Amino acid sequence: MIRIASFLCLMFMVQQMDGQQLTLDTAISIALKNSPGLLISKNNVHIANLNNNYGIAGGLPLVQGSSTVTQQMTTLALQSSNPNNNKTSSNAPSNNIGAGVAASLPVYSGGRINYEYKRLGMVEEQAKQYYSSRAQTLIYNVMLKYYDVVRQQGYAKTIEASIRASQQKLDIVKQQQSVGVANDADLFQAQVDLNTQVQSLIAQELVVDQDKSDLLSMLALNPDSSIVIKDTIIVDKTIKMDSILTAAYLNPDMQAAYDQIAINQYLEKEIGASRYPSASVNLGYNYSHAYNPEGSTILNQAYGPYVGFGLTVPIFNGGIYKRQQQIAGINVTNAQLLKDTLMLNVQATAVKNWQAYISNLKQLETAKQTFDLSGKLLNLVLMRFQYKVATIVDVTLAQQSFENAGFQLVNTSFAAKAAEIQLRRLASQLP
Repeated sequence: MIRIASFLCLMFMVQQMDGQQLTLDTAISIALKNSPGLLISKNNVHIANLNNNYGIAGGLPLVQGSSTVTQQMTTLALQSSNPNNNKTSSNAPSNNIGAGVAASLPVYSGGRINYEYKRLGMVEEQAKQYYSSRAQTLIYNVMLKYYDVVRQQGYAKTIEASIRASQQKLDIVKQQQSVGVANDADLFQAQVDLNTQVQSLIAQELVVDQDKSDLLSMLALNPDSSIVIKDTIIVDKTIKMDSILTAAYLNPDMQAAYDQIAINQYLEKEIGASRYPSASVNLGYNYSHAYNPEGSTILNQAYGPYVGFGLTVPIFNGGIYKRQQQIAGINVTNAQLLKDTLMLNVQATAVKNWQAYISNLKQLETAKQTFDLSGKLLNLVLMRFQYKVATIVDVTLAQQSFENAGFQLVNTSFAAKAAEIQLRRLASQLP
């Protein structure tokens, strides 16, 4: 006789299939490597790193070189008070050459350069936080889909165990009919029950295959690939609410919100600094050469270094700087409000998932006991049916109880695991 109760330790195991075995760690590694969204986020971090430069902020000297060469043909008509000095030439060649190197070094900007440089540093830090947040979200989605495949395969395993019980029921009816103690109605009912469950298994296998295709797409792999997932749903029962909330307030999303406040504050100071004078030191070297053999001055050449001091004093620009600074101040307030809103959402999400986590943990032990008892009940009813003490309806009801208990155990385990994964995502504790 089939032992239904022994199925308990195997119900979450995945049936061996032809194909490559995929573990959770491997799935996460593949997703982190292949995800286009994560690669874009990583490139954004690189861009922010390149922008985080003192020269981008305008704090380094600006050095420029220039050069000009002009060749021209000129027609001259020169008349003098002394007729002997009169001169006329046609298409006389002349040229002008100029070259120079100029450097401008900012020496005072009202603190604008330092504020901008600090802001660029915060932008880079924020980009890193966004990258970490996106990685955690990707891992969360992969884990959820991975365990959903395990859940769907758990359903299939329950149906398979029920099919074995239906086959045993059919064999018993055939054996009883062969000795004349069973009627055709029991035979037909047993066959119908078996066929119905076979159809349910085929439909569930389709769900499993489609779930695997979704997982493969999430990993940026060919959805037609054949994979084997052999795993169980094991829920961590040691999570503490206080530690989750403490870590959640420091997760990448919260850190990015704090960074946005700092970015807006530095931007406000930058605009404020634009209202102050700015000074720079200018120095360079110039060279000029003018040659005109037909002119009154045949050669004019000059070269040498120079140094100067530049001062720019903003006097009036229609109040633009003042209004821009006011707008920047409002943006600081908005960033603080968004941070507070995000903190409330994080707290609410953590509390709701904690409630789901605790509730499903409580239900899980009962669900395991119920499933174990339903398996024993099905075995007992099958034995009673074999000895004509129970009817075929009793067997069918026992099978339904077994299937419902199996489905409930799978669902409860998955719900508890999903809540655990969400709590760890909020605390940035996913692998």
